[in-house]
Amino acid sequence: MIVGLLTLDLHIHESHSLKEKRFVIKSLTDRIKNKFNVSVAEVDANDLWQRAVIGIAFVSNETVMINKVFEQIKNLVISIHSVELIDARMELL
Repeated sequence: MIVGLLTLDLHIHESHSLKEKRFVIKSLTDRIKNKFNVSVAEVDANDLWQRAVIGIAFVSNETVMINKVFEQIKNLVISIHSVELIDARMELL
């Protein structure tokens, strides 16, 4: 069993308050959860209204599968115009 962790550092363009940030992040995390069946949570920058750090966990038997899913998640985030992907870090445990 291999556990993959993906950390996404995001800049939220359309956010002018914490309420707007929460709306954008909730929408994004729900979309990722539903499409890829992974665990998702905001893990840092909770009090900053234009920045978010999202943690994603995925379990698989194969490293190739984890890499494939994480690449698809990054592509999805890049395609969303309201957020900018600043950094993406992946770990395998």
